[in-house]
Amino acid sequence: MGRMYAVLFDIDGTLIQTGGAGHLAFSRAFADEFGVEKLAGDVSFAGRSDRAIALDLMRAHDVPATPATWLQFRRSYLTHLPGALAELNGVVLPGIEPLLIELGAMSHVAVGLLTGNLRAGAETKLSHYRLWGRFPFGGYGDVSTDRSDIARAALAEAERHAAENNGHSGPLLETMVGGDTVHDIRCARAIGAFAVPVPTGHSSANELATASPDLILPALSDPR
Repeated sequence: MGRMYAVLFDIDGTLIQTGGAGHLAFSRAFADEFGVEKLAGDVSFAGRSDRAIALDLMRAHDVPATPATWLQFRRSYLTHLPGALAELNGVVLPGIEPLLIELGAMSHVAVGLLTGNLRAGAETKLSHYRLWGRFPFGGYGDVSTDRSDIARAALAEAERHAAENNGHSGPLLETMVGGDTVHDIRCARAIGAFAVPVPTGHSSANELATASPDLILPALSDPR
């Protein structure tokens, strides 16, 4: 069998807009578990792993960043996330569903996730929008605070998926990363992938251009 391509997608701002459900679930988890009334505004959420965000917020609010407090936060966040998604008016971004259907029909393309979301959080978000079944593998933000490490995990999963479904082990022919922040561009570079961002989320086209992507699309509604 021939070698495969991989297309790896970020979630928030690339596939969906949740209306801030993740931030709301973070806020409620920190309020419930650590008594934090309002999250520090100088901790960035965009394009970062959930673990990195949570640990930075713990430091900002003088919460000990230990394995125990991480698990405490994680349980609470995942408990609050479904309600936050139902409460806010999120959407699947234009063109995403037909694009995923088209890619999924291509036997030589492996479609997965490269996201800072916890795996369970990614499943909750994408299941809410009926997209989870489109992604048989991915790299997630459960362990690493570095998006480049998550990218390497996603690439390894893509290669595993290609070997199991295409019968070819070894490097993929090409890999593309779609995202909406400069972090997505930088983690694409870490694995030698094409970086194709869209200004549909947290960054403008001008901001994305500062990280020298291969191609900036106005949206994924017409990727050709």
